[in-house]
Amino acid sequence: MSQPNPDLFDQENLALAAARSTFERDTASSAEYREALGELINCYERLLRETSRLIRRSDREEFEMNQLNNRLNELASELEYRATHDALTNALNRGAVIAKANQIISREGLAIIVLDIDFFKQVNDSFGHLVGDKVICGVVEAVERCLPESGLVGRVGGEEFTVLLQDCDYTQAFTIAEYIRAEIAGWDFALPKPKQITASFGVSWTPAGASFSIAYGAADEALYKAKQAGRNRVMRADQL
Repeated sequence: MSQPNPDLFDQENLALAAARSTFERDTASSAEYREALGELINCYERLLRETSRLIRRSDREEFEMNQLNNRLNELASELEYRATHDALTNALNRGAVIAKANQIISREGLAIIVLDIDFFKQVNDSFGHLVGDKVICGVVEAVERCLPESGLVGRVGGEEFTVLLQDCDYTQAFTIAEYIRAEIAGWDFALPKPKQITASFGVSWTPAGASFSIAYGAADEALYKAKQAGRNRVMRADQL
């Protein structure tokens, strides 16, 4: 039959009991007092050493736990970022654009710009997909330069992008789209051979509480009309 584990403080308890017994005996000699006191000192010093060791261990474990928690938070942030952003451009991905748009529309009006790179297939066919990827990244960078602080850009297809603009009416959104169009048309994409890259744009606006899918469809229809009209231009959904 296994013996129960001894109490962690058995030695100290025994020393304390012996010292108390000596203290309560009127006939105890000075030698017995010294012996009891010496044993108490030894136990006290051992407790100090153990306490110091446990504190150091606790501090080390707390530090390691904090490091682990920090790393877990970093990984959670990285996973959230990867789940909501396009891997190539770091713009929002399609799912995040829809989620953000619905979140905004639930409380306020929203202007939507849909843009598509003109003749992008020719870029891939002429220069290859690596150059095509470089053009896509350059377009996102050009868009971001033209956006107000609250503006958001997402990549929703191969060469198609969506811009979400809060606190903007049709006129302001159209003006921003024109800035973006001009920025892209003048952007140096450092292509192997000289070739201007342009984009076509559709703009819509929807009030709070309206349907994002309808607003997006209106902007997409305006984009289609811009391509039909010759590309490298901006069309408003309310003027079709």
